[in-house]
Amino acid sequence: MFIESILYQLSSWFLIPVLLTIIFAFVYTLYQLGQFLIEGLFRLRKGTEGCALWQYRQQHPTLDSEHMELFILKELEGLRITARTAPLLGLVATMIPMGPALAGVAAGEMALVGEQVGIAFAAVIVALIAASGCFIMLTIKRRWRVTTLKHIEDIQSASCTNNRHNSIKEAA
Repeated sequence: MFIESILYQLSSWFLIPVLLTIIFAFVYTLYQLGQFLIEGLFRLRKGTEGCALWQYRQQHPTLDSEHMELFILKELEGLRITARTAPLLGLVATMIPMGPALAGVAAGEMALVGEQVGIAFAAVIVALIAASGCFIMLTIKRRWRVTTLKHIEDIQSASCTNNRHNSIKEAA
């Protein structure tokens, strides 16, 4: 009985931090959605030049593809982490209140059951919305970045080819 009470107490301590983290993930998703929509508008107007990778490349013209790929990974890391961890946090936030809810069922305290189950379902819904939004944005942004990287590589390749042709003509 002692071990069970320790585990119960430990798990109850995690409820508030988990709920706060879910709220943070949701706010982060909204922030990323704003950036995503702005970038989408820029891409409609300017094509790949509206992308953060394109701007980064303009600021660092000597970077190779590997460094740009690292930039992409770093830029998309927050979306990936949120998309993967928010459902787990939602599950944790669902399970923690279930202990008191089940105890409330046993004691016949239906108000407590309703409160605890309400917390559980609200938390998992918000977490899944955050995860879904981040996953969708991650998928689209990854495609945008790869398209931009390919465009940059094509430009670099064409530039190198033109330089070689000019060198051959000058030598002849």
